[in-house]
Amino acid sequence: MTRTMTTEHTDRGPLSMTELAAVIGRDIPEGAFVNLGIGQPTKIGDHLPPERGVVLHTENGMLGMGPAARGDEIDPDLTNAGKVPVTALPGASYFHHADSFAMMRGGHLDVCVLGAYQVAVNGDLANWHTGKPGAIPAVGGAMDLAIGAKQVFVMMALFGKDGTPKLVPDCTYPLTGVRCVDRVYTDHGVFDVGRPDGGVLVRETWGAGADELSERLGFPLLRG
Repeated sequence: MTRTMTTEHTDRGPLSMTELAAVIGRDIPEGAFVNLGIGQPTKIGDHLPPERGVVLHTENGMLGMGPAARGDEIDPDLTNAGKVPVTALPGASYFHHADSFAMMRGGHLDVCVLGAYQVAVNGDLANWHTGKPGAIPAVGGAMDLAIGAKQVFVMMALFGKDGTPKLVPDCTYPLTGVRCVDRVYTDHGVFDVGRPDGGVLVRETWGAGADELSERLGFPLLRG
């Protein structure tokens, strides 16, 4: 969280989602209360050693969630919001769904990590609906997390399968939240958005330098 100089790793390719989860886990402050969104963000839980003191929250009513459960650890009654079996750390607690959402909306979470279809340079988030006919909307707790968490991180691929950027000047999909995202973690780089100067700061890249990514994205990137 304290890195200020842009680091470019051009001697390798883009990160896998597992590698990206480890990067995000590295940047989550010790002792933080954190919600990991459904899908790829749940991988981050496997990269948070207990000694870091990070407390994971899940909106279906649990505080103190541990890594994903495997083998004999699996309990069908113990899952995260994505219905994936998880473990419970010592001291874990369980509570009503409404209480869980009150924690999310009330500013009690230090960090949330969400997936996204698009993030705008001003921090706008679109992650619940593409607007395409027949597409199934999936809001979940994203809107509550986006406005309630003290810091909002996004974990996503920087480009779609067709090469279209997902970090954009303006979102074209329906918005989840306005000016709510602080940092975007992608397979190609880490970017600070929603800055007062309106720029996008690139903190770290993989597989390409900032200049190449700027050209592909279609807007300038600031170096630290």
